[in-house]
Amino acid sequence: MKTHDNRVLFSKALLKAATCLFLTAGAGMSPVFALPGTAESMKMEITQQTVTVSGVVKDKKGEPIIGANIMEKGTTNGTITDFDGKYTLKVKSAQSVLTISYIGYKTQEIPVGNGGKKDITMQDDSELMDEVVVIGYGTQRKGDVTSAVASVKAEDFTAGKIGDAAELIKGKVAGLTIAKGSGDPNAESTIRLRGVISLQGGSTPLVLVDGIEGGLGTVSPENIASIDVLKDASAAAIYGTRGANGVILITTKNGQRESRTAAKYSGYMSLSKFGKTLDFYGAEEIRQGLTNYADKGYDTDWLDAVSRTAFTHNHNFNISGGSKNTTYSADFTYRKEEGVLLETYNEEMRMRFDVSHWMLNDMLKVNFNMVKTFHKNGPIDAAGLGIYRQAIMRNPTEPIWNEDGTFYENFAVNYYYNPVGIIREQDGKYNSENTRMTGNITFEPIKNWQTNLMLSRRVTSDHNRGYYTSEYFSQKSENHTGYAYHSQNEYTTDNLEVTSKYNHTWNKHRFDALVGYNYQYNVNEGFGANNYDYPTDFYLWNNLGLGTALKDGKAGMSSYKNDNTLIGFFGRVSYGYDNKYNVLLSVRREGSSKFGENNKWATFPSVSLGWTISNEKFMEGLTWLNNLKLRAGYGVTGVIVGDSYNSLTRYEYGSP
Repeated sequence: MKTHDNRVLFSKALLKAATCLFLTAGAGMSPVFALPGTAESMKMEITQQTVTVSGVVKDKKGEPIIGANIMEKGTTNGTITDFDGKYTLKVKSAQSVLTISYIGYKTQEIPVGNGGKKDITMQDDSELMDEVVVIGYGTQRKGDVTSAVASVKAEDFTAGKIGDAAELIKGKVAGLTIAKGSGDPNAESTIRLRGVISLQGGSTPLVLVDGIEGGLGTVSPENIASIDVLKDASAAAIYGTRGANGVILITTKNGQRESRTAAKYSGYMSLSKFGKTLDFYGAEEIRQGLTNYADKGYDTDWLDAVSRTAFTHNHNFNISGGSKNTTYSADFTYRKEEGVLLETYNEEMRMRFDVSHWMLNDMLKVNFNMVKTFHKNGPIDAAGLGIYRQAIMRNPTEPIWNEDGTFYENFAVNYYYNPVGIIREQDGKYNSENTRMTGNITFEPIKNWQTNLMLSRRVTSDHNRGYYTSEYFSQKSENHTGYAYHSQNEYTTDNLEVTSKYNHTWNKHRFDALVGYNYQYNVNEGFGANNYDYPTDFYLWNNLGLGTALKDGKAGMSSYKNDNTLIGFFGRVSYGYDNKYNVLLSVRREGSSKFGENNKWATFPSVSLGWTISNEKFMEGLTWLNNLKLRAGYGVTGVIVGDSYNSLTRYEYGSP
């Protein structure tokens, strides 16, 4: 009878276990089998193997983070947060650890324990980077910086409608002026750092994107992690002749190791129009004799005739992730911005791909990065043609069109043209492309000693063509019948850079050293042709030879090609003691083919000192003072003035 009771008990236990296993499988968990025993022991065995954890991932402001990676550490089991920042994940056991990561934030690890609700607040990666700033060919602790260096992280960027990367730090860096000279969407930001430095050379700072020289238009603002500005000569001297106007260092976002693939979309739309216009006299005031303008009998709002409410839309899509040894990131941006003046617009597409792979226990890292940009302008150069000026000075009693449908003009007045005619009687296509490919091989045979080889090629090309009809003011006033032009240009830069750096910290001492070599080769070439006096406007720029000016020897045609080389050897050492006293020394020896034989090379040294007074013992009682630092620096930079071959004797063909 006892045996019978044991069998009944065992059968009940199996029935309960089977039921529990069925429910577990139905819920999507992995069933776990246990040895025969009591129902209670088998149930405990099963529940110990799976734990459900859920919660919300937010930033420090309490906003939900969409698409954050939630991974069970050491496995491929994971999920991502939804549009409300919520997540739910079933893990193997209470001993499991969750890894939470997202681009721009610190990666966090939390133990699962008994599961349940676990809300997570992500910390900005900029807080981690706050103690590190990017300087020439490397980074430095913020507390060790002895030069004028400003660092702006992504969380501090200017929000809203952004035309280019420069506008992200507008008003964020002392001494840095960023402005646009007109409302034309194709107008680039003018950047001045501490005023005009050179009378003959350019005044724009050197811009480096991930260490590669390039324009601000080649990088999507959404992909930028930080922008660092080297403002004085002691900081920029390591760039030699390229650093006289300061240096802007842009660091982009990339994938993170051991993170799940995450996709992110961001975009915005905006409308623009003249916020406030000047109060001009209209046709009624002229008819009252308030001005000496002649009354032509019409009532024309010229500014309204050439303007509109402009629409802008921007879309960015990013996908990134990584495994233990590989990270990847791909990005696509499309943007079209209309100008408030008719036929002005800026349309561009940017594509970026980055992949890195570590091998040999992280001793060797290989990276490849490619950026491709397509840019198209509207056919109107509103600023250069003075359309706004013509509109506000135009007689409001004059008509836009003559009775025969042609544009009304009054050539008796100098520099007085119909602004609507300027817009409507020309056409053109202005396209440009930018391709940048970069490869890096980084070798770290021992800890803290790192050598990097970088190869890059940047190719920028533009293709411009345009046509002015017979009714265009310049053609009509000169009795010409149409003008067409066509041009193409290509600019190629090849760059080779080798750097080796070492750092060592012991007791209260910190030492860093860097040596490097840089080789840059530039080739520029292009051609252009123009012709005028066409029998018809039908062909536009597609049949240049049809114009009769070519037969009369008055058409234009030209081409060019030039190259130049820049070579530099550089080094830097820095030393810090007890987070109080710092010194940095750097030197660059640079040569350019643009200079003559006797002046091809120059040396650019720098030295800077820093004393963090607030870390001294005698300052400990001043709780209201967080940081007080005294800096002093000296540096030499240079400017290359002129084009290639200016140092050579040249002869003009056809000269006696």
